[in-house]
Amino acid sequence: MGISAFNTILYIGLNYTKATNALLINSFVPIIILILSLFILKIKIQIIQFLGILLSTFGVIFLILRGDFSTLQTLDLNQGDIIVLTSSFTWALYSVLVKFRPKELNNFVFFTTIVYIGLFWLSIIYILMGYSFEKDVYLIKNHYEVFIYIALFPSVISYYLWHKGIQEIGANRTGQFTHLMPIFGSILAFIFLDEKLSFYHIIGAIFIGFGIYISLFRKAKR
Repeated sequence: MGISAFNTILYIGLNYTKATNALLINSFVPIIILILSLFILKIKIQIIQFLGILLSTFGVIFLILRGDFSTLQTLDLNQGDIIVLTSSFTWALYSVLVKFRPKELNNFVFFTTIVYIGLFWLSIIYILMGYSFEKDVYLIKNHYEVFIYIALFPSVISYYLWHKGIQEIGANRTGQFTHLMPIFGSILAFIFLDEKLSFYHIIGAIFIGFGIYISLFRKAKR
């Protein structure tokens, strides 16, 4: 679900819907994780925790829509949105079920194991979809730096740290940190792509930060 299904389903869905739609749908991943944790792990939802997630979700939506909620009226929902929603549910379920991993496996061994299992299923999909290995080798050769970045940071490091986070604080609390991704994306776009930081970035960041604080850190402080 994590290595094979999530990314594959998401990339398929993005062929049929807009990036804005996908970002809005993925912003509900922490809420899905919270609900699945309630039913699967029997973890009770604290009111302050749920309120914090709602606030941070609002912050993400505010940031994605650039503070203009009238944009919601122009969103065109289609089959791609259902596919993206399926990928979000898959990732949320995967994050919750990681709790049941064998205790004797450390994070690195566990991650290596699921990568090999995921590679097996991805290889079957790759062959069935009729891709050419020769053409892909040529593509990688001409854009190797891009593939190295994708393989190292979003694929290896991020997955490893995600598992580490779930081990330390649980899936329901780890999931909420996904709301920081739009903020990091805006900052990186400002640094590397010369994009401007606007007022709606600040407002969205405030809601996201405050939501995470009251649902996670205030509870930890108590």
